[in-house]
Amino acid sequence: MNPEVELRHLRYFVAVAEELHFGRAAIRLHLAQPPLSQQIRKLEDILGHALFTRTSRAVRLTAAGEVFLDRARRTLRTVQEDIDEARSVGRGEIGSLRVGFIGSGMLTPIPAMLGRYRRKHPKADLQLREAMSSQIMQSLLDGAVDVGFLRDGGALPGLESETLFSEPFVAVLPANHSLAHRKTISAVALRNEPFVFFPQMAGPVAFSKTVSLCEAHGFRPRIVQEAPQWLTVLRLVGAGLGVSIAPACVQKIAAPDAVCVRLRSAHVRSDIELAWRANEDRAIVTTFRELARSILARPTRKQAVH
Repeated sequence: MNPEVELRHLRYFVAVAEELHFGRAAIRLHLAQPPLSQQIRKLEDILGHALFTRTSRAVRLTAAGEVFLDRARRTLRTVQEDIDEARSVGRGEIGSLRVGFIGSGMLTPIPAMLGRYRRKHPKADLQLREAMSSQIMQSLLDGAVDVGFLRDGGALPGLESETLFSEPFVAVLPANHSLAHRKTISAVALRNEPFVFFPQMAGPVAFSKTVSLCEAHGFRPRIVQEAPQWLTVLRLVGAGLGVSIAPACVQKIAAPDAVCVRLRSAHVRSDIELAWRANEDRAIVTTFRELARSILARPTRKQAVH
């Protein structure tokens, strides 16, 4: 576009071309007629060609005006689309967002929140990646994901996080276990049992927190088998390889051969956290965090460690 031609010239021209009447175009533009006529003449001077033929009875487009009308509409439409896109980016409504999540998070309200986000922001490129908490935290630091749902992730330099919600722990027992019919049990009842447990490297804080439920009663669990997924843990418990302690959400996938029993007097709960890089300031991440918080959270902010 000629640098002397301004967007207002194009808007004025399109209004007159569509109305074919300077008075009606001026009313449409909330502008007095003389200034409108002056601006159209200025535009014609810049182009070096008349855009309208004017008589006392009618205003018509010239051949140049007909061609220019199509170009002017296209330019105004493109500019408006660019403005709308920039505003959408500024509001965090479009762009790419990579979200890490732990598998057990799919047994909580997190999937419903993700569905709500996709419906609310259909133009955002939402990419979901399942991993262990420790892996998600490292991916955040590496820039491979933008925000992550963790279970008891703990503090890590360069990351910020907040607890969205927490849930109690349950004992997981074979269905034929002598304690399986109880409504609640104490962790001390598991003192002499073999344990099926998730590996410590999956989440050191989560591991320590779960073990602390046993240590509070003077013993450490005797782990005879590790498994990375809670479904695997439950199936192995159901097969009689041992017992386990798990977040209450695993009750949703308990098979007929495994039973979840509430632990009484448990001094800790399992926290689901949302984490992001400490220097992250993109609107799309902020928008996601705000929606997650509004749907899921009772926030207790952890300070970033630098």
